[in-house]
Amino acid sequence: MAKSQETFSKKEKEKLKLKRRKEKEEKKAERKANAVKGGELEDMMAYVDENGNLTTTPPDPKKKRVNNVEDMVIGVQRQVAEAVEIQRKGIVSFFNESKGYGFIKDLKNQESVFVHINGLVEKIKEGDKVNFEIEMTHKGASAVRVKMDRGEKAVPPAPVAPPVVVAEEKSEEKEA
Repeated sequence: MAKSQETFSKKEKEKLKLKRRKEKEEKKAERKANAVKGGELEDMMAYVDENGNLTTTPPDPKKKRVNNVEDMVIGVQRQVAEAVEIQRKGIVSFFNESKGYGFIKDLKNQESVFVHINGLVEKIKEGDKVNFEIEMTHKGASAVRVKMDRGEKAVPPAPVAPPVVVAEEKSEEKEA
């Protein structure tokens, strides 16, 4: 009675299982027949072309290049250190003591260099002539080991006056 209750879908599933099993056995037999025997490499030769890509075709002898071993560079070439002037001179163009930072105008190249209170050896104020060294930080150049230049006091940079805005007079004729 169990066989009579067997449905159509169960029969289909069984047929499908048998079909898959048969295909699997056929593939296994095919792999055995085509297996490489004795470690021989049949049709597995690979070549490198002139661009460094792997190919199955041998390279063209006409495109062969001869490289000189002395011309080959492996890694990064040694950097030549530039002569850097260690001690610089400048004038303090701005310094806020309460916030602890300011700027020094370099006398050599007229660039403004950031200075923090932690980089000071002596107290400074605007207009002072100072000696300092430049140190590169993650935010850029910063003045360190800043101390007063014992020479004459420098003239502070002239403050820049804000632009004057002239109010236009409204004429009574425009309003009328």
